[in-house]
Amino acid sequence: MADNEVVNPGTNASTPAPASPPTPASFPSLDGGGAAPAPKNIDFILDIPMQVTVQVGSTKMVIRELLQLGQGSVIELEKLAGEPMEVLVNNKLVARGEVVVVNEKFGIRLTDVISAAERVQQLA
Repeated sequence: MADNEVVNPGTNASTPAPASPPTPASFPSLDGGGAAPAPKNIDFILDIPMQVTVQVGSTKMVIRELLQLGQGSVIELEKLAGEPMEVLVNNKLVARGEVVVVNEKFGIRLTDVISAAERVQQLA
C-alpha cells in the first residue's frame, strides 16, 4: 500500500488520502506585518490618469438667462480680475495660480500649492 492511501474499515478497498487543504495566499497587512513586505516604491500608480481643471470662475443663472445667451454675450463671474485661478485635481483644490501664455497656449503658473495635510482634510 502506498503512503498516500487509506484503507476503509470493513472493506479491502483503499482510497487515496485526502490532500491537505491549500494554504491561503499571503498578502501584506496594513499594519506592516504579514508574510510579504509591502512595496517600498509607488511607481505602479504613476500612470493613473487624473482630471486636472483650472477654474477661472463661476456664476449662477436661471434658465431664462441661459437661453438668451448668444455669440458675443458676456457672463459675469464671481472672481475679480487678477484673482488667482484655482487648480483642481479630480474636483479637489490642490493649488492656485495665475494665467500665462506659453507658445500661444494658455497655462497656469502655480503661486500657492495646498499642503498635503490640507488636501487630506478635503477628503473627509
